[in-house]
This record gives sequence, C-alpha cells and structure tokens, in this order.
Amino acid sequence: MEHSHLSFRVWYLAILFMTATKKGISACEMQRQLGYKRYKTVWSLMHRIRTLMGKRDDLYSLTGMIEFDEGFFKIATPEKEHQRLKRGKGSQRLENVGVMVESTPLVDINTGIESKHCRYFKLIALDTQKSESINTLFQNSVTSDSVVFTDQGNNYQDIHKFVDMHITEKSSKNTTKTTLKWAHIAISNAKRTFLGVYHKMSSDYLQNYLNEFAYKLNRRNFADLFERVIIAAVFPYWYESA
Repeated sequence: MEHSHLSFRVWYLAILFMTATKKGISACEMQRQLGYKRYKTVWSLMHRIRTLMGKRDDLYSLTGMIEFDEGFFKIATPEKEHQRLKRGKGSQRLENVGVMVESTPLVDINTGIESKHCRYFKLIALDTQKSESINTLFQNSVTSDSVVFTDQGNNYQDIHKFVDMHITEKSSKNTTKTTLKWAHIAISNAKRTFLGVYHKMSSDYLQNYLNEFAYKLNRRNFADLFERVIIAAVFPYWYESA
C-alpha cells in the first residue's frame, strides 16, 4: 500500500474480492467490481497483492517429510513465434515449477490402511530444469533436518546435500498416487484453477499467480483470509531478526 495513489478503500476491496473466493478472480472481473476505468491499474494492484502473499510465505521453510516434483505450466507466447516453438519438455510454451509439500504418513489403527496427511505447500517457478535451480530451491525452502521424497530425475542428484535424507523412487502411476500424491494433486489443482480464471499468463508473472494459489492453499482451513492479508501487508519484510 505504501507509495500507492489508490485509496485504502480500493485496496481493502481488492483484497476482499481476492480472498473471498478459493479459485481467484480475473483482473477484468475485479475491474468491473471496483468500477475502475483503467484495466492496467487494477491488474497492477492485484499483482502487488500476490507479491505480498509470496513474501509472507517466504518467511517460512518446510520441514519434516516432504514430497517434491516438478510441473510444467502453459504460459503465453507471441503468436508469430508459434511455428518455431519446441514441443514437450523444454518447450517455450511451458514453464517449469517446483512443487514441495509437507506430507505425513498415517495408518488407520482399525483397518491398517495407509494414507498421507498434507500440511504446507510451496510452488516456485524455476529458472531452468538443471540441478542448480533445484539446489537453490532446497537451500531456500526447506530445513536441513527434512526427509525428501522424489522420483529418480537426473537433476535431483544433489538434493541429499541440503537435507537429512533423500529417498528416490522410480516414476510410475503408482508413485503419483502414493509417494508423490499431494505434489501431483497440487499441480493438477493449480492448472485447473489457472485455466478456469486466467486466459493468459506470462512467464514474468507466473510466480505471482503461484503465490496466490499457495497462500490460499496453505490457509485452506482459515476463515479470516482477509484479515491475514491485511496483517501481512503491514509486516516489515525488510527487517531481519538476529
């Protein structure tokens, strides 16, 4: 809100509309609800709120047992370049996103059926598909005493240097339903959410959309999202405690 020419009322209404729905709201719909003439102003306002959500979640690291996998999200590309685009993994149409989930195994004492309980999520757009990007992600996002579960991707070979234990499993349909269950659910839900609300997302702003999705997902059991975003807005992120 600092250095903004918009009134507090506009900020509060925008935060209210963005937190009132689980799936989100497009800039066009926000513009209509606010009765604002300039689309660019509303679009910029929403991205500032999404950036704020990301800063709040950046304060926390994941710990314990963690699922990790990558998802490829479709992004906007200029039409004149469509003929020159690659297909499949590595395509310019797709942005690589690292998905991390705190996942705790559970066993029903009556039936013996095993399941997993998920807690907090992180969805981070990666610069590349190389191990360097993965290493940086783990350095910044998880505690060193964590146990990480992944498939056997070649770019995951250094993960063990940043955590207590790294357990790999060959990628298969069973893996996506058991070992990496919640990571794949998060990827699937994020893709459906973005497809249903936003027509185009550029790679420059994909992280902001991921911020909003993860922020709401991590607070899925809270009824006071509006108040929490207001509190997050006044937190001194420049301050680092000793």
